Amino acid sequence: MLHLTEHAETAGAPVIGTLNLPIETRVKSRFRATLDNGTEVGVFLERGGMLRDGSALRADSGEWVAVRAAPEPVSTVHCEDPLLLSRAAYHLGNRHVALQIGPGLLRYLHDHVLDDMLRGIGLDPMFENAPFEPEAGAYGHGHAHGGHGHGHSH
Repeated sequence: MLHLTEHAETAGAPVIGTLNLPIETRVKSRFRATLDNGTEVGVFLERGGMLRDGSALRADSGEWVAVRAAPEPVSTVHCEDPLLLSRAAYHLGNRHVALQIGPGLLRYLHDHVLDDMLRGIGLDPMFENAPFEPEAGAYGHGHAHGGHGHGHSH
């Protein structure tokens, strides 16, 4: 089993495989998984970080592994009205929902109750299977795009 112990924004050398992980796993610091090539890995990282799509993990032996956000059941709202989109983000945030924010877009893990709430303010959430990259939060560790943990602590 390959032991992955260092988290970086990008690989320092060519990668030997890819970990396709849902958000539920990408927020953990210790877990076992299987690379796309069938190699078993154990992940042992500092606590408090989040793996992002495009992050890289380095093994004790020096090899690099790419991290990809796996598609998972999400609800996505597209809206060109910034006030309406802000209202939706406010209501979702008020419920402490992990939220991905992009230009004209909000995305959260699928929940039909939240979908109904947003329909009530005039939006039309769509169910889809897509990678989920939520904001790390104002007090969270990591960056909205690219991850954290460059081999040192803060």
